[in-house]
Amino acid sequence: MNAINKTIHLSALLLSVALLVACSGPQVRYGDTKTVETVNANYGSTDLQMIAEAMTRSLLQSKAISGSKDAPIVTLADVKNKTSEYIDIRVITDKIRTQLMKSGQVRFAVSVSEMQNQTDELKRQNQSGLYKNSTIAKTGNMQGAQYRIEGSIASIVKTNKDVKDVYYVFNLNLINNESGLLEWADEKEIRKTATR
Repeated sequence: MNAINKTIHLSALLLSVALLVACSGPQVRYGDTKTVETVNANYGSTDLQMIAEAMTRSLLQSKAISGSKDAPIVTLADVKNKTSEYIDIRVITDKIRTQLMKSGQVRFAVSVSEMQNQTDELKRQNQSGLYKNSTIAKTGNMQGAQYRIEGSIASIVKTNKDVKDVYYVFNLNLINNESGLLEWADEKEIRKTATR
């Protein structure tokens, strides 16, 4: 093989290798879930973690929860999204509920959005005739929640050609279901600025 043919052969081989590498797809790696996410100024995983941790800590220190002899029964409504961006509010609700449950200081009754599943299950067990009477979950024994937790997330967005500034405020309230009194409220503020 002469020098020109060797050069062509080597170039073809390098091109083939480059194409294989390019076609192999994206490189995927696991990251630390606690690492601060700074891809853009939109709501993200770091915001979710900061909100859930701050609200859970504050609520567990409230007189209604920490001063209770027994773990009170609460229900958690879906957080209301008052921002202009899509935020999966169910993730916020689930994260807060999970952290509160792990504390052992509260118990949860089914929420309004989960009630249909609960009543469907009771009907299935009681009306289908498929279950032993001694194992059926009886109707009329559900426990009412002493408190309900409601919240919202809102934002103010300011932009110019070089900067996007986003201010988020997350509010959470604990309401006594019998008296209607607001027993606890707190908020978490987050400001994010992205420059071009």
